[in-house]
Amino acid sequence: MRKPVVGVIGNSHRVENRFQVQMVGERNLRAVAEVSGGLPVMFAGSPDITDIAALLDTVDGIILTGARANVHPTRFNVDPCEKHEPYDIHRDEVALALSVACVSRGIPLFGICRGLQEMNVAFGGSLHPEIREIPGRMNHRMPRLENGEIHPDPTVVFADRHDVDLTPGGAFARILGCEKIRVNSLHGQGILEPGKRVLIEGVAEDGTIEAIRIAEAPAFALGVQWHAEYDPQHNPINRKLFEAFGEALVERQKAAA
Repeated sequence: MRKPVVGVIGNSHRVENRFQVQMVGERNLRAVAEVSGGLPVMFAGSPDITDIAALLDTVDGIILTGARANVHPTRFNVDPCEKHEPYDIHRDEVALALSVACVSRGIPLFGICRGLQEMNVAFGGSLHPEIREIPGRMNHRMPRLENGEIHPDPTVVFADRHDVDLTPGGAFARILGCEKIRVNSLHGQGILEPGKRVLIEGVAEDGTIEAIRIAEAPAFALGVQWHAEYDPQHNPINRKLFEAFGEALVERQKAAA
């Protein structure tokens, strides 16, 4: 049997303020290749380039990665604000439609950070642009130095920062073999109201939604708010998630054979 092909969504960037490119973090690609056992293939987060139906005829699974840009507020009926930029409206268009299409067609879908948020919005949910502004919530953004710059040490940036309580007997509890985990935190935006088919399976100690499952999905359809692509070779939580995604890819291949 061939290696499962996994589509990994790209993000819009401008290099040297001149060249428009699509980019994917290498950690996502390595997690797919080294832990899930798949062949990662980046696709453009742009509806002018990416034909979703053709894409889903080609791949065995989809990864919606994290990204610097927020989901545009108009996608959940909120006015945009400059302080919550940047946005990536083209990725929004692809990712939201793709989330629904994957679930409909039984294609494994794994949403990470922004990917979880996209899945929620795709099924009618809403987001809060700054979770830390809600009373009682912690600052979920990545650690910074006193001068405001992002901390230069990735082991600090991606260090575990808070606990997540998992739903007993839920998909995450079964995959991870426990009901409490500790994860990293690198996001500002987060789920406010869950979508109609979005089941909450993990909640941080401050009440922030950290893990979701799409109800009645015929295949793997899970999202996490933390960056599960970070060091899955050594982080047992992240490794188990990418291994479970890999198992779902093989099941999809067998079903399609």
